[in-house]
Amino acid sequence: MSTVLVLGPSLGTTAAACWGPVVDLLGTGSDAEFEVVAWELPGHGADRRPVPADLTIADLAQQVVDAVAERHDGPFLYAGDSVGGQVGLQLLLDHPDRVLGAVLCCTGARIGTTQSWAERAAQVRASGTASLVGPTASRWFAPGFLERRPAVGAALLHALRDTGTEGYTAVCGALGAFDVRDRLGEVDRPVVAVAGAHDAVCPPESLREIADGVRDGRLVVLDDVAHQAPAEAPEEIARIVRDLAREVAR
Repeated sequence: MSTVLVLGPSLGTTAAACWGPVVDLLGTGSDAEFEVVAWELPGHGADRRPVPADLTIADLAQQVVDAVAERHDGPFLYAGDSVGGQVGLQLLLDHPDRVLGAVLCCTGARIGTTQSWAERAAQVRASGTASLVGPTASRWFAPGFLERRPAVGAALLHALRDTGTEGYTAVCGALGAFDVRDRLGEVDRPVVAVAGAHDAVCPPESLREIADGVRDGRLVVLDDVAHQAPAEAPEEIARIVRDLAREVAR
């Protein structure tokens, strides 16, 4: 029987752009090792649900549980990048019986500040998400990645450009309010915290805090990776997911 793997994207991306390279390596079909359930952030990609102005990470975690329950009523493996990783932390805190283990990439128990996310939201309200594409390219990717994998990078940046203002700013608010640094010790499921050596948004120290804070955590730092580990290093992320699946199955 295949393991249900739930995938969460980063702010301004879609599940396909963020996790597609990993899913391709894990395989699909009835005989695949994993049954993949990918979810979208509100107002991102094809998601057109109404977006509450007071959206929280806990709201997103509950939406994930509800969506998975439509297809699967047992526990699942989780992997998420950036805000998708924060949703993974919230799932581990609020729904530990549903999560077998988690791969948390390029994220943090706290990312930025309430003020920094409010400023980002204000910029998007004034100028749209297209105004973020230029500066985001250097923040998201390690040096040389866009030259090596232009199609992968372009898919992520196009997803950012196409993200609606309402959805993007609502997630900014959720990020600004999220801080579970003092609750990491409550997490008792296996966690692999994956950092990008070039990630200025969530540097390796941010992932080390998670790995050291949870009861069963380990840190992996990937060279030549910044903030989009699933897209930048899909082979390594696929291996980490497989290894964790084997670990929790024992």
